[in-house]
Amino acid sequence: MDIMQAPHGINVVVETVETVYIGRLGKVEGDQVRMHHAAVFPQADDAEALIRHTARFGVPVEHADLLFETRGIQRVRKLGEVPKA
Repeated sequence: MDIMQAPHGINVVVETVETVYIGRLGKVEGDQVRMHHAAVFPQADDAEALIRHTARFGVPVEHADLLFETRGIQRVRKLGEVPKA
């Protein structure tokens, strides 16, 4: 799904080349995305395991409000649709 099509107000996983953002999607503000109650992980070999762990146990909130660039977004998923096992 494209970031512009992602439903606002629900938890999503946004993957870029270098970073994984997980949190409640706010608004797209120009070339930036606002996310609330978010966690940020480096993109690594175990990123999918971290995403699944978060889907199962909840978002370990690191940022109440977060802005990041839309440039480089590779994939957007609803956290609720990520397999929990």
